[in-house]
Amino acid sequence: MNIVSIYAIPALILIIITLGFIQKVPLFDCFLSGAKDGLGTALRILPSLVGLLAAVSMLKASGALDLLSYALAPLGRLVLLPKEVIPLALLRPVSGSGGLALMENVFKHHGPDSVAGKAASILAGATETTFYTITVYYGSVGIKKMRQSIPAALAGDLAAACLCGLAVKWLS
Repeated sequence: MNIVSIYAIPALILIIITLGFIQKVPLFDCFLSGAKDGLGTALRILPSLVGLLAAVSMLKASGALDLLSYALAPLGRLVLLPKEVIPLALLRPVSGSGGLALMENVFKHHGPDSVAGKAASILAGATETTFYTITVYYGSVGIKKMRQSIPAALAGDLAAACLCGLAVKWLS
């Protein structure tokens, strides 16, 4: 299996180049065209990403995340979600890197095999960086109206947070 993982990408590149030569496709021109399109896509989504990163920074720096976590602690107890994981449940839909930093913090203070560590692992694996994903994917193709996308994705994140405590209890 290790040999397959080592040679899969180079073999795929070689196949693409070989097929391009056989079909007489101008490979370098196609590459440049794709790179140009990629740069245009990056420029289109950049303002949304900057806004999203600024919002995450303000949320953490202002203490709003801590205040919201404290306010939601009684609901967390109701669904068996450890209070240490509530900030992760709030930040994960907004920021993947912020969520990973919070998960690492839970691991450092409570250990990965603790109830909080297991809950953080399940929550990180069961939720999506909803706003980042929608920003990137919708921004890259120019979709402005998101309709039910955000509520549906957030409902999935909420379901994951609510069922996370039960999963930890079931697995322990």
